[in-house]
Amino acid sequence: MQDPDPEIDYAAVFRDLPGMVALLTPDLVYLDANEDFQRLSGRKREELVGRYIFDVFPENPKDPAAAGMRETRESMLRAVTTGERDTMALLRYDIEDPPLSGRWVEHFWSPVNAPVRDPDGEVMLIVHRVEEVTEFVRGFGGQSDDSRARVLEAELYTRARELQQVNERLRTAHAHEREVALTLQAAMLPPPRPVGHHRAAVRYRPAVGALNVCGDWYDLVDLPDGGMAVAVGDVVGHGLAAACAMGQLRSALSAACRVADGPGSALEALGLYSRFVEGAESATAVTTFIDWDDHAITYSCAGHPPPALLDPDGTVTFLDQATDPPLGARPEHVGRVQTSVPFAEGATLVLYTDGLIERRTEDIDRGLARLADSLAHHGNAEPESLADALLADLLPAEGNTDDTALIVLRL
Repeated sequence: MQDPDPEIDYAAVFRDLPGMVALLTPDLVYLDANEDFQRLSGRKREELVGRYIFDVFPENPKDPAAAGMRETRESMLRAVTTGERDTMALLRYDIEDPPLSGRWVEHFWSPVNAPVRDPDGEVMLIVHRVEEVTEFVRGFGGQSDDSRARVLEAELYTRARELQQVNERLRTAHAHEREVALTLQAAMLPPPRPVGHHRAAVRYRPAVGALNVCGDWYDLVDLPDGGMAVAVGDVVGHGLAAACAMGQLRSALSAACRVADGPGSALEALGLYSRFVEGAESATAVTTFIDWDDHAITYSCAGHPPPALLDPDGTVTFLDQATDPPLGARPEHVGRVQTSVPFAEGATLVLYTDGLIERRTEDIDRGLARLADSLAHHGNAEPESLADALLADLLPAEGNTDDTALIVLRL
């Protein structure tokens, strides 16, 4: 009977992989190369390992228009920075053959650079896989029509270069939009401030390596009766559009809280307003009114994950008894529900957006359970330390795919 769990010699597997495969450090130094890579590149393993890639394969100094080295380096560094696979367009990169001979041989390559992460999510090496397609490019049109083959070769190479340039422009445009959106987001979110003798911490973490940012907000509002309103919300969208919608909804809720007789009325007004804000469709929000004298929290939730109340004894309660659909989701106008719960001196109120707890492959209850466990474990920490601990415990090591807002308030 065959062993169901045989020992696999992965070193041997790597050596015999079909196609050219090399392993490099994040600093682009060779760690290893399989046999096909050594054979097709004309470099032995000892000529590669421990050396910087572009010291081994410098660019052809006889070709002033050559861009292969720059584009390969940028692709590899993108893989290191983003933690995502980067597939390059068809690339011309001449090789000196043999080394130091001064004789440069034209080559066409189809490279892919893939990151490999350590248990902490950090990129520890790059898998550089490349197909040598020179003969394929030259073979268009058949051996009997060399001029036609050269025309097709030039056309294929030109189209690949155009695709590469378009991709670079798109990456630059996306990076610029992300930077502008994050700047706008930071300008519209209130900075941490004193809340009387009560200690509070606020956090905002944008999604990593994506434009799925700038839809989340938080707010702390002093109420005319001496109480405080604490709120978080989430716009369905990303980038500049989400940042603009977020700013309008946060400001509207801040104003509504100051004149409403409770959080339900404040969210009711916000829901009506959201119908006239582009990009605010199905936004979610939760707001809590804190009465310091009566030691009571009155809350209302519009389709948002429930706030968590951590008692001094370590008990965690989710405030989920006053939940309605998201803003503007109902076709007709209906008042919002609200309810109140008491709190003990020294308790902690935590409001957050779904990026903290939700995972695409999990039920939301698992995320809420993780939050409760983390709160119980770090419950004695001050708000600033507790906020950091929650982010460390709950956000994925490889980076959050959705932005996250968080408020921790000691009552």
